[in-house]
Amino acid sequence: MIPSRYKIDDQIDELNRAVGAFERVIMELDRDAFLEKLGGWTPRDIVAHLIGWNAYVVDGSRQIQRGELPFYDRDPGENYEKVNAVLIEKHGSTDRDTLLLALESSAKALAAFLRELDDGDWERDFGVQHGDETLTVRGTVNDLTQDYDHHRRQIETWAGTA
Repeated sequence: MIPSRYKIDDQIDELNRAVGAFERVIMELDRDAFLEKLGGWTPRDIVAHLIGWNAYVVDGSRQIQRGELPFYDRDPGENYEKVNAVLIEKHGSTDRDTLLLALESSAKALAAFLRELDDGDWERDFGVQHGDETLTVRGTVNDLTQDYDHHRRQIETWAGTA
């Protein structure tokens, strides 16, 4: 059996990989492309959204550990549109470097939080349900990692770099 700490560290590495790959795609965009709409959002909006979700995963994980539904799951709107609109406005800079520094900082804060977790809390069922899904810290981090990869692929396809 693989020790829990190994699983936590492995998932932190996977999150860091996803963040780094996303950052590289954003760095390849020129200023005009960074601010151009692709679907409903600009790449700038996507960066702002991910900055916020790094912090939200820390807060939401603490709520899960207390047996509470994370605040962002209470009234998220369709596809979390209400939650994301707040984040896009909160992180309103249009400067790519400023936003990427904030993304890196928030990702490091998330990784530091995860490293401090008790091994037993990583996959523990604290009795928190969202629809049919049992929420765990591990699942929440996995969802965020997948979101980074989804948005990276979305931007690569849009920019023709995939």
